[in-house]
Amino acid sequence: MVTKGSIEDCNTKFAQGGIAAAIGANDSTELHFRDTITAGDGLCDQEAVHILVDEASDRIADLVNFGVPFDTLEGEIDLTLEAAHSLPRILHAGGDATGEHIELTLSKRVREARIKVLENHLATDIIKDDAGAQGLRVLNCETGGMVEFGCRFLIMATGGIGRLFSFTTNPEIATGDGIALAFKAGAEVMDMEFFQFHPTTLSLSGVTAFLISEAVRGEGGILRNAEGHRFMPEYIPEAELAQRDIVARSILYEMEKTGEEKVFLDITHLPSRITTARFPQIYRFCLENGIDITREWIPVTPAAHYMIGGIRVNSWGETNIPGLFAVGEAACTGVHGANRLASNSLLEVLVFGKRIIAKTSCNDDTTGFYSLGVNYVRYWYEPEVKISGFQTLDISQLQKLLWDEAGIIRSREGLTKAANILDAWGRSLKPPENRKTYELANLILNGSLMVKAALLREESRGAHFRSDFPNRVPGWQKHIVMAKR
Repeated sequence: MVTKGSIEDCNTKFAQGGIAAAIGANDSTELHFRDTITAGDGLCDQEAVHILVDEASDRIADLVNFGVPFDTLEGEIDLTLEAAHSLPRILHAGGDATGEHIELTLSKRVREARIKVLENHLATDIIKDDAGAQGLRVLNCETGGMVEFGCRFLIMATGGIGRLFSFTTNPEIATGDGIALAFKAGAEVMDMEFFQFHPTTLSLSGVTAFLISEAVRGEGGILRNAEGHRFMPEYIPEAELAQRDIVARSILYEMEKTGEEKVFLDITHLPSRITTARFPQIYRFCLENGIDITREWIPVTPAAHYMIGGIRVNSWGETNIPGLFAVGEAACTGVHGANRLASNSLLEVLVFGKRIIAKTSCNDDTTGFYSLGVNYVRYWYEPEVKISGFQTLDISQLQKLLWDEAGIIRSREGLTKAANILDAWGRSLKPPENRKTYELANLILNGSLMVKAALLREESRGAHFRSDFPNRVPGWQKHIVMAKR
């Protein structure tokens, strides 16, 4: 295992809401399937979604056997409701510390096992030949030395690209290194235009963006504007329990109407004992920063949250490069379609991670990778340079550019501006030499892939919203696949 930080450095531990699985008495895999398909806005791969929901209960059993302490009620796993789910099916651990409990449990198992872990080692190149992936070139971030490793199979589990944006729930590690590595090696990427923005992150001056879980609205949280007016029912009948993209845009519209930079999430009507028990991390963090959420409204604003697209894989995690696999936020299985259903991400990495292990353990050298069909369109990626004369690039400039021009609401003008600037930055970069410069180069490449895919999709669908093409277009019910020529 090679990781640029420690094995505890990942987005998993920041997942507050939980993990979705149809294990309740009144639930079914068919209901979970329908909810996922609905959220995906016409672009979910139905085979992949069936795999996700059908194998969910077995993967939950794996976590229980590993020792993940899911919260229980009267001897059974407690289930809660989140937006766009038809009924409660969200498992949680430690209230709002689900991801942290899963990450700590699994990383502890890794450290106890006979698995060689190279921490502070950044992968810089995939070594491949005509037969496929053969190994990995790695930078020792502490010494600056390079080392190469050979392999039969290479699995990318490198996370998303949330650090592309000024306002984000993602930690500093989320720079899309695996997506960039795979793309440069010839792997196809898909759905790069679809990035999910979380509607509610804590908005306090001088305080790092902190996620206020979807589950807070699931428990009855109400969104109010600066004047105290509950505004969500005016945008959509489902109000606070609508899909994330709709809630995020609604908040943005409301902020523009009131001239304020935030709205408020109100859970003061809930019994304080329920709030503190169900959301202990959120309660403590807010209290440490001067807000008692049992008595005061929580100031919130949308922020970048989850990469829906990524390295294109089939139902066994295989890419178009033999021997190269991808899983988690770095991969695009087609499960999420155009808009991820809340709490399906932890489930996705468990289900398809298990399938990768099954595939690589069966001594089957055949690949099941599918060819492009009628629901796919391929574009070749070719950078262009149309501007010059910019100053030395700082990562904050990159993040502001993407937030302003490729954020929650997009347009041809803004995306074209971003694409041209990113191309110019990419061409001007000196060869990377350390972790910081490799991460910057990877972010620029990922940003360029995102804005060019967003330019190509001349419609609004799921998490991708174009102000100049505000409607969904039936002819665009297909995936954009990009590859290096």
